[in-house]
Amino acid sequence: MDIIKQMEWRYAVKKFDPEKTLSPEQLNKLKEAFNLTATSYGLQPIKLVVLKNRKVQEQLVAHSYQQLQVAQASHVLVLCIEKAIDDTYIVDYFERVRQVRGTSQAILDPFKKDLVKTFSKKSMAEIKQWATNQAYLAMGNLLTVCAAEQIDACPMEGFVPSAYDEVLGLASQGLTSVLVLPIGYRAGDDMFSDLKKVRRPLTESIIEIS
Repeated sequence: MDIIKQMEWRYAVKKFDPEKTLSPEQLNKLKEAFNLTATSYGLQPIKLVVLKNRKVQEQLVAHSYQQLQVAQASHVLVLCIEKAIDDTYIVDYFERVRQVRGTSQAILDPFKKDLVKTFSKKSMAEIKQWATNQAYLAMGNLLTVCAAEQIDACPMEGFVPSAYDEVLGLASQGLTSVLVLPIGYRAGDDMFSDLKKVRRPLTESIIEIS
């Protein structure tokens, strides 16, 4: 596989084929890729909602500035952030590290205390922005995996998070939506599929320092 060719193949799909559905194997790869995404401190303040319900998808179009891809897609991935990144959340993370790696408390405690102190000084707005940044990392990772697997996708910032949260019942789970990614297969008559990418030349976007 030539990843650059795959990246050239992908584009933000404007029209999906509603008759085509991703396989469970494809979905599992995307779930695993999401879970393996790098996040700041390894805290994973993000969760992924995998939606496959045509009625709900159609309902969400009104909250997506009428972008029909949400209704047409095989599945809609909704990237969410945790609302409560507090002492308990951080302590739970370090307990998971201890269990998975067998790292001693003597080694973990200084880092844990420092991280608790760091987050205690952040405002809720700062923590929300930090968590949202991690969702963008995950979105980029998912787009690359979609390209590699020839899964079509359309990354979206244009939606109403509060409406999505209400329709999907996210508030009760301590989550809020920040990004949307319809996935599936491009329609044969999507005129955007054959358009050349418009990008700056490498000489203008890359700075090399030797």
